[in-house]
Amino acid sequence: QVQLVESGGGLVQPGGSLRLSCAASGSVFSVYGLGWYRQAPGKQRELVAGITSGGSTNYADSVKGRFTISRDNAKDTVYLQMNSLKPEDTAVYYCRAGRVTWMGDYWGQGTQVTVSS
Repeated sequence: QVQLVESGGGLVQPGGSLRLSCAASGSVFSVYGLGWYRQAPGKQRELVAGITSGGSTNYADSVKGRFTISRDNAKDTVYLQMNSLKPEDTAVYYCRAGRVTWMGDYWGQGTQVTVSS
């Protein structure tokens, strides 16, 4: 079992930055892949970025060059650094965990990100 708690969301102006954190507990963090997903109103949940247990990363085309996913195994935490934010990045952002890759059954409760002037 893995418990995930996201933090760091909020309101930011277009062009601004935010860093999301997802703290994990309950299992050996280093064997898990972690992913950030987002869901905007009326839209399906989509993968934003993922990082495997070995450190390989994957990004949605819409965020490449703007977002960076990283993990700190000593702190059992995965981060999503979001730069050059756009209004279309507005969504609830969720953390997901699975063995090796991020496509597992464990989800956090979500954190709201709003990009607006």
